[in-house]
Amino acid sequence: MDFRKHLIHEGESVKDALSKLNALAADAILFVTDNMGHLIGSLTDGDIRRGFLRGLTFDSTISQFIQANPIYIKKDTTSFYELDSYRKRNLRIIPIVDEGHTIVDVLNLRTKGALLPLDVVMMAGGRGERLMPLTENCPKPLLKVGEKPIIEHNIDRLVYFGIERIIIPIRYLGHQIKAYLGDGGAKNINIQYVEEEQPLGTFGALSLVEEFRTEHILLMNSDILTNIDFADFYKSFIESGADLMVASLSYQVKVPYAVLEVENGDIISLSEKPTYNYYSNGGIYLFKKSLLAHLIKGAYFDATDFMQMLIDRKAKVTHYPILGYWLDIGRHEDLEKAQKDIKHITL
Repeated sequence: MDFRKHLIHEGESVKDALSKLNALAADAILFVTDNMGHLIGSLTDGDIRRGFLRGLTFDSTISQFIQANPIYIKKDTTSFYELDSYRKRNLRIIPIVDEGHTIVDVLNLRTKGALLPLDVVMMAGGRGERLMPLTENCPKPLLKVGEKPIIEHNIDRLVYFGIERIIIPIRYLGHQIKAYLGDGGAKNINIQYVEEEQPLGTFGALSLVEEFRTEHILLMNSDILTNIDFADFYKSFIESGADLMVASLSYQVKVPYAVLEVENGDIISLSEKPTYNYYSNGGIYLFKKSLLAHLIKGAYFDATDFMQMLIDRKAKVTHYPILGYWLDIGRHEDLEKAQKDIKHITL
């Protein structure tokens, strides 16, 4: 929605305000501005009703009805935790102002989950060999699941969590991805591309990015279908103090027999039909920008080796268990499952 629908000039009439509030329906709140576009107050149906009860009329100025000093967000400076506190107070529509206190946007927490301060890198350069012949003339990220391509499902979820900048490393049929997504303007975000002349691995491709604007970076594969809660992932990462956190999938292996632990031929313990829990890499990472110092521009570096290097150097590497839906679309049977699942899950 165009945020300007929530704005009203202090010189407009009470009737104008009521008309605008009516059009906003469930999101009925207006932010009152002066001639310079500065925020001076908020206005709801309730404010107008209470004003009439105080003796105000349709001829009264809007400034007599408004709530002065409304809650607002400062662009690029409001913290994740401050925003989370507003959500807990059941605040839903909040203006975003710049340094001059001019409204530059309006955040609707009913339709947006957060404003995560992250640059995102979404890997999209692979050939998708196992999905041939579907990927012979179409890059895997553009294969449709339901009504839209896999990569667009991921981008839309990131937009929901307030991501504004996505960098996409491309190689195989990358021109198709650029043509489809463009610069991101259609989704009110900024999409940039880096082109790999040869495969550089998940982390190696980051060495081609000229600049990151955030202190923490989210890196993920574009061929994953998931409803991971990126806000909770980010919160867990910050609170853990980790250098890198990887999203993980839990697997249970149930052994239908007694398991013997043997040492030098002797049985030292016995477990009756035990269950073992394992975690696998979910292809989504959060890490400190400072870790990019380990990369050499244009050099290959895959995720496994990068994480092992950090572990060897005593960095803090942790995991975040994905409790919702996750599917790596690498094979034909995965794509078939995704087409069925998309009808029943919310991404």
